[in-house]
Order: sequence, then structure tokens, then C-alpha cells
Amino acid sequence: MRRNFLLFTLITSLCALSTPAQSDVISSDTKMSLVKTITGTISPKSVRSSGTGLVSAHNMMYNHSVTIYNANTFELIKTVSDSVKLSNFGLSKYSTIFKGAPVEGAYSPDGKYLYVTNYAMYGKGYNHEGHDTCSPASHFDSSFLYRIELESYTIDAVYPVGSVPKVVEVTPDNKYVLVSNWCSYDLKVISVASQKTVKTIKIGRYPRGIAISRDGKTAYVAEMGGNRIHVINLEDFSVTYIPIGSNPRAIVLSPDNTMLYVTMNLSGKVASWDLVNNRAGKLAKTGKAARSLAISSDGTALFVVNFESDTVSKLRASDMKILQTIKVCNEPIGVTFDAPTSRTWVACYGGSIKVFDNN
Repeated sequence: MRRNFLLFTLITSLCALSTPAQSDVISSDTKMSLVKTITGTISPKSVRSSGTGLVSAHNMMYNHSVTIYNANTFELIKTVSDSVKLSNFGLSKYSTIFKGAPVEGAYSPDGKYLYVTNYAMYGKGYNHEGHDTCSPASHFDSSFLYRIELESYTIDAVYPVGSVPKVVEVTPDNKYVLVSNWCSYDLKVISVASQKTVKTIKIGRYPRGIAISRDGKTAYVAEMGGNRIHVINLEDFSVTYIPIGSNPRAIVLSPDNTMLYVTMNLSGKVASWDLVNNRAGKLAKTGKAARSLAISSDGTALFVVNFESDTVSKLRASDMKILQTIKVCNEPIGVTFDAPTSRTWVACYGGSIKVFDNN
């Protein structure tokens, strides 16, 4: 009996060493090292950690699916098809099966749901698919946000949004779901309580990245076709602006909400903005076409994928020094940091996911 107990203790200790608790390490003091390459029937536009043991990949119209993985073992838990019968959700004019094209995802703060945007819809009546170059005058088809219930891994709600929805975020108080609509040039604010859109906010050319303050009162939205961040008061929906510079794409906030970090796609840079003193911080050039961005849970490290350089870069948040740049895959496009394991997941558009330890 004692021998078995000692063996269990040893195994537990080894497991703890392999995935150190986030509090035991400082992220900016560690190095990324590849631990896993995930393949399969995937074409991930993005990846997202739930922070509770799941990581999802959103596979566009090329595979019409969302794949959900165990963040600890990398095991594929479920492939969720994007096919839905919209009439089952009260949309009676849509009587047949429709497919989507999952772009980005966001988890509800209670861990019960995954919300997924769809670039376009496919089925009867949808014949004017959106495009990367567009405006509201293009009159491209509108699309839907899906909600995946994570106990059954089924789509249990759909929400009409705009044309070519991109980023989705949920407020930490679980009050609103925000969706940026690329071709509609606006932001939809959906009430979790009523399950309805309660506000549509005009953004300008190509809205994309969204970040939300931890008190749920402020949203930051990147106007990728312009040079500013829209700062939206979620209590009265008033708007102010941060003049961040040309072509902002992805946004993250520091854990204490004092700093804002933004990728600048055309220049291949990451910009910082001091929210306390309302002034620009330092810049770092990471590569060609800086796309998605993630931050470690302790706020000391940033991770950015450089789409045209085929690299992932790790930066020290305090001074924007590049700590590491790794050739990762062809066209890396999405990145997420999984806090419980201190791992960085990178989505490779061509059909793989690369997972890195930070140790």
C-alpha cells in the first residue's frame, strides 16, 4: 500500500514539474519550446483558450468546423460542425440546413459557452458572400454568431449580426457579447439576458480587434482601415478615441488594465498605450504582417504571430524588447495563451496548430 502511495506521489510531482503553476514562473523570464504539433482536418483562422482546460480552433469555410482540444493532453475532444437549421432557432424563413465559416471564438466567463463568429453563411438565399475588401455599400450577405454549449458541444443559439463578422468578446460580467463586423463597419452589442442586439455602434472601415476592461465597463475596438482605437463606454455607449497609428488589428489589455497593446498589421509592429497617462508607449517591430496577439496571465510577456514572416515572437511587455522569434509554420495567423499550463498555442492557416511550453 505504501509503495503505491509513494509511486502516486512521484507521478504527481513529475506532472506538476511538467506544467508549472503560473504563479511559480515569470513569463518574460522563460523561453518558448515546441512541445506539440496538432494536425488533422483543420484550417484554423484562430485559436482560443478557455482558461479552464479547453482550447478551440475555428476552421473557416475550408472545413466548416470548430475543433475543441484538451489543453493539458492536446487530445481532440470534439469536432463541432457549423451546419445548423436556422428555423430551429425561430428564423422560420430559413427552412433548410445552412453552413457557416468559423473565424474567431470567445468563452463566456462562467465557462458554459463558446461564441463563434462566421465569416459567411452558405445555403439557400445566401448568394452574395462577403469579401475582405468591402463596405456597407457592397451589400454583402449578413451572417450569424453561434453559441456552442460546452456540456453537449452543440450549437444551442444563433444571433444575427452584420456582414463578415470577425472578432467576438464577452464582457467579464457576462452582460454583453460584442461582435465586430468587417463589412458592415460596425460593432454589435448583444445582451446575454435578452439574447437580442441592444446597440449597433458605427466604427468605420474594417472593425476588428476587441478588448474589454475587467470591470466590464469599457470596450476597445480597433478600426483596422483607419488609425484609431474606439473606446466605448458600455454603460452609456459614448465613444472616445485613442490615436494609435495606422492599421491596428488585434488588441489585448494588461491584467491590471493600465496598458493596451495593439498589432499594427502593415508596419509589422506591436504598439503599446499607457491608459493611466493616456499617451503612447514603446513600439516593437516583430515581422511582416503582425496579426494576432496574446498576453501571459501575469502580464509580463506578449506573443504575436507574423503572418508573412512565418514567425511567432515573444516580447517583454515592460519595455517591448523582443525576447525570442521562432520560425513556426507557413502563415501563422492566430495565437492564444493558456494560463493553467503556461503554454502558447499558434494557429497555422495551412492546417496545423503548434503548442509551445514557456519554461
